[in-house]
Amino acid sequence: MLNIARNELHRLFLSPLAGVMLALSQLLLAYLFLTHMDYFNSIQSRISAIPGAPGVTELIAMPLLSNAAIIALLISPLLTMRTLAEERRNETLPLLSSAPLSMFDIVIGKFFGTLAFFLLMTLLTVFMICSLAVGTTLDFYQLSAGVLGLVLLVASFTAVGIYMSSLTRQPTIAAISTFAILFLFWIIDWASHSTTEFSLFSWLSLLKHFEPMMQGQINTQDISYFLIIIAAFLLLTVRRLDRERLD
Repeated sequence: MLNIARNELHRLFLSPLAGVMLALSQLLLAYLFLTHMDYFNSIQSRISAIPGAPGVTELIAMPLLSNAAIIALLISPLLTMRTLAEERRNETLPLLSSAPLSMFDIVIGKFFGTLAFFLLMTLLTVFMICSLAVGTTLDFYQLSAGVLGLVLLVASFTAVGIYMSSLTRQPTIAAISTFAILFLFWIIDWASHSTTEFSLFSWLSLLKHFEPMMQGQINTQDISYFLIIIAAFLLLTVRRLDRERLD
């Protein structure tokens, strides 16, 4: 499984796509980081006298993590589209299936190999935020909750992308379908008009479970939701490949 993960990450960076994506995402996040800092500096004199006024964590760190989530939503279909679709198109999937590994090990290896890219992007973003600690005070509890939320979110993106990639031999189709599914899960609560405490559309929304973590709230129901999404799509991928192997 570790070899599969290492090979998947290595394969990602063999093509220029992953490197370009990482460079462009960090360039965009750096620009947004400076923009948030400029905005904070412009209003700092006005909010400094307000008791309980938001600080750099609320006005710089959390918006930047939210920006990173949007960028991950846009680039994850491009990075996951080749995980299994290209194996099938190049007819190397039967060779991989014949290896002395279970389909579960193969899928989990590809999942962690691809997820490592997003963890690297998250780590670089966190380093950017932590640079603020040199001249100001950060709320590390809220920051930790936000980082946890971002990691769970990108892990969900990766699991969905790998599943969609397992359904086709065309990476482009996998990318388009992945983006459609992720965008649907992102905005599905817009269709909710329920006044009751529980709404299925609201519960299915990625955004509804991500936002509380951006506010420093770590709830077991939000963590459970992301773990269910990750496990469900990975198991669906394993089941899909197992059925294909038997056929």
